[in-house]
Formats: sequence, structure tokens, C-alpha cells
Amino acid sequence: MEVQALGYVGLPTAAIEDWADYGTKFLGMQLVDRARNYLTFRMDDRRQRLVVSNDSADRSGFFGWEVADAFALNAMAARVEAAGVAVARIPSALASQRRVKEAITFKDPVGNRLEVFYGAEIASDPFIPGRSISGFRTGPLGMGHAVLHVERISEALAFYTKVLGLRISDYFTVPYNAYFFHVNPRHHSFAMIETGRNGIHHLMMELTMLDDVGQGYDLALGEKGRVATTLGRHINDQMVSFYSRTPSDFFIEYGWGGRHIDPTTWQPEEITYGASLWGHDRDWLGPEQTAAARALKLKAAEDGLRAPVNVIEGNYAVAPGHCIWWDTIRKAG
Repeated sequence: MEVQALGYVGLPTAAIEDWADYGTKFLGMQLVDRARNYLTFRMDDRRQRLVVSNDSADRSGFFGWEVADAFALNAMAARVEAAGVAVARIPSALASQRRVKEAITFKDPVGNRLEVFYGAEIASDPFIPGRSISGFRTGPLGMGHAVLHVERISEALAFYTKVLGLRISDYFTVPYNAYFFHVNPRHHSFAMIETGRNGIHHLMMELTMLDDVGQGYDLALGEKGRVATTLGRHINDQMVSFYSRTPSDFFIEYGWGGRHIDPTTWQPEEITYGASLWGHDRDWLGPEQTAAARALKLKAAEDGLRAPVNVIEGNYAVAPGHCIWWDTIRKAG
């Protein structure tokens, strides 16, 4: 019955045409289906990963969590119902639109529409990116991660951990309260930020090459107001990323080098240095939180906080060291 990955996401918008360009020419996804009130995009071999819609039925968006098979789906439905949450079977016509064999739907404690499914459709033709990128890091890790605004984290924490079975990766309380959750070796597939309101904060898409992110940053810098958070590196998942504003006025984190964890041995911890090791200046934070975030980054630098670079096979080359001090430190470690 365990959730395995974030399989797909549906986003509401009033700017369908803007999303067609943003999704392909900026993010590099492949536009698959286009109709008057919705768009669907590919990121890999899956038939679809992202649905953007201005249909009133999808006004709140949806998050599709993947399980292994029909047995796991039925077990999840029983567990959610046992928690007092109403569960509905998604009609076969809608499941077909989602490109899955079968799915259920219900709402989390703050009103977000969740869908749990199995049997995602695999495309028969290769993925063709909307611009020249190396590709997205997906597969068993899922499409990336989703982060939600929540009015009060305490209202949703027990539901996501005890009912859905997501496991806490870590959390911090300064400059704001945030909890991060994993379902596979991706450091987190889901997170909640306590901001006093409910809604989507951002989606993260991870690229396989750092230059994809840098070239995307160049594109974003060329559009006034597109960059919401400058290039930087997170402390907990060690991702190098920036955040851009979407046509729906939330953010997409575009990143590289995310941390790989072992879910069977991972122990959650409190992050005391805040969200970012360096960079990530956020133009959407207030003055007090901006000052607090900057102070935490400077403290991390003063304390010598560093993190290794996370690479996958084929996207790196090992360079020999030529510094006696560094070689000594590396061997000692």
C-alpha cells in the first residue's frame, strides 16, 4: 500500500497560452495534448506528467501519487476511509485522461485534491524536449517534488505521515516552519511550508545536467519578473536551483544535483541553518524573513558548512587534485 512516487500533477490556470510557451520553450517539456481548456506535457517515457487546465472541475489542481498495483490501491483506499476521509473511485473515462489504469481520489485536511493511482501509460515514441536540454531526472524517483502552502502544518502532518505513509526527511523553523517528506530515495517528494494560507507553493523539476539549469537561468533573467528566487543551493537536499514564476503565479524550482538517501535507514533531523547553503535570495519574502535567511547563510559560511556534489553516471568527470591541503583533507575524510 506504500506510496512510491509523485507520478503526476494537475495545475489550474487562467493563462493556457502562456503555459504552452512556458512549459516547452522555458522548462523544456514536451507538449503532448492541446485543447481549448487544457494542456498535457511529457517529461520522460510516461505518456503525461503535467496537466494544466482552466476547467472549473480542476480549479484546485490535483496531485497524483503512485502505488504498485491494484492491491496497493485498494489497501490505500481502505486506510484513508478508516481515517474518516471520504474516498471516491475515479471514473474510467477520467482515469483514461490521466493515462492510468485505475485511481482513487480524496482530499487532504486543508482541501487539496489527491489522487492515488497505478498503471501509468508508457509512451510508444521517444521524449522530445521543447528546447535543447539533456532531460529530467525522473524514473522511480517520480516527476520531482511538490511543496504546499499550509495555514497550519499541524493540521496536515498526521494525515500525510500516519494515513498516506510519507516519512519525514527533516524540518526547520527559521526563517519559517517547513517539513519535508520522502517516499523513495529522492530526499523529498513533498513538503509543507507554514505561511498562514493554503495552496501550491512550488513544484521542483530536476535536470540531469547542471548546464540545463544554468541555461534556463539565463532565459529567466531575460524576462522581467520571471526569477522569483536566485540561483542557490539547498542545505537539506543539496539541490542547485533557482525558482521561476509560472503563468499561474506560483513557482517552479529548476534544479540539479539532488541528494539520494536510503529510506530504510534515514533518520529525520532539524535543520538549524535554514533552507539554503548559499544564494536563493527570495523576492517574495518580507524584510524580516529576508534578513533572517541571509543571516543563517552567513552563519553557515562562517561555520564552514559544505556539502558534496551529487552526480549520476554520465554527467561528471573526475578532475585530479593539485592542492596539498585539499588532498590531505580529502584523504582524511
